[in-house]
Amino acid sequence: MRVLIVGGGGREHAIAIGLSSSPSVTSIHTSPGNAGTRSLGTNHDIGSSDIDGLVGLSIEIQADLVVVGPEAPLVLGLADKLRENGIPCFGPHSGGAMLEGSKLHAKKTMLELGVPTGSCQVIKDVEDIPKFLDSFHSPWVIKRDVLAGGKGVTVTSDRIAAEHALSSALEEDGIVLMEEHLDGEEASVLIVMDETGFVCLPPSQDHKRAFDNDMGPNTGGMGAYAPAPVVSPSVMERILDEVVEPMHHHLRNQETPYRGCLYAGLMIDENGAPRVIEFNVRFGDPETQVTVPLIDSDLGQLLLAAAEGSLSSIEPSFSGMSAATVVLASKGYPESPKLGGLISGSETSIDEGETVGMVHYAGTSLREGVLVSSGGRVLAATGVAPTLEGAVSTAYEIIDNVDLDGSHYRSDIGHRALKR
Repeated sequence: MRVLIVGGGGREHAIAIGLSSSPSVTSIHTSPGNAGTRSLGTNHDIGSSDIDGLVGLSIEIQADLVVVGPEAPLVLGLADKLRENGIPCFGPHSGGAMLEGSKLHAKKTMLELGVPTGSCQVIKDVEDIPKFLDSFHSPWVIKRDVLAGGKGVTVTSDRIAAEHALSSALEEDGIVLMEEHLDGEEASVLIVMDETGFVCLPPSQDHKRAFDNDMGPNTGGMGAYAPAPVVSPSVMERILDEVVEPMHHHLRNQETPYRGCLYAGLMIDENGAPRVIEFNVRFGDPETQVTVPLIDSDLGQLLLAAAEGSLSSIEPSFSGMSAATVVLASKGYPESPKLGGLISGSETSIDEGETVGMVHYAGTSLREGVLVSSGGRVLAATGVAPTLEGAVSTAYEIIDNVDLDGSHYRSDIGHRALKR
């Protein structure tokens, strides 16, 4: 297969690495890609939201499969247009993508299907803000009903900050959601699905806050590990029964069936009961960096089967290893990241029997042959090992060799699982 990957972050580099070891894949193209994907195939200078440009590129390179990384092109209808041209796409049609495109649509879908989730109120008038703040307990959870690049959620115990987040969202969007704060431990399950079946990848746990001990502002993700022990076999059974199967039954029976990844962001309470925080319609970042390396079978076949609606015909296998990834962020991230800094030491890798370590490139580019930062999340050091302790140790061994002036990373990735 000739495969086109849409996007330019760490998720896309992880997918490219997985596809590069797939026997079914002969060539990899990425648009726009980054410094990491460049070494695995061909980068193209077409942005991930240029729908017509991406369709034209797919036709030009005679792509056998297009894998869409970010959510925006899916909401804009990239999968629809590719399928109109007979090109299989791993990623849902625009209607299915509204599970991420609109938090309100996702919440209504969950309530209709009886999928466990928190309560929610829709606010449309700034004068109603004090009333709704009084009706929910602190900390307040405020969500914009638009695509916001993973930064449309505010969780705060500061009433003034909550008021500001609500009024700003109303000014920007004319509508804002306030949701019940869910207690427990977060987990993510990436579900590859089509109308014939679904496959759950190993459950993972992301670290959203910028700094150690879950302090600081929310980010796109500062690290992750898999499998996450909070998702025990009994918890996974509940997730399947209460979340995955109802959603799959609903999505497979739409006029246009859902083909791609459904990302379930979950909160697991002290009794092992799952509730959905959010749905995304693509692989997570950085969850992809710790789940794709655990797939033992041909990644290209898995993604193509889902794109063509024949997922039930294959049985993917997983390694049983553990993986951890630590994100290196630019100075000032997430508020105002400083770009253009020189990066050194990122070529470090580890290959010691079953233990391997690698760098997943994200916000990076080459300037006159020199690697520089071009985004808030610059790269991630990823370790794969027989134990989670080994995977975490390997990831930190790699990231400690990387130098970028003013950059920062969390030193406690995996801390919840390692305390167990």
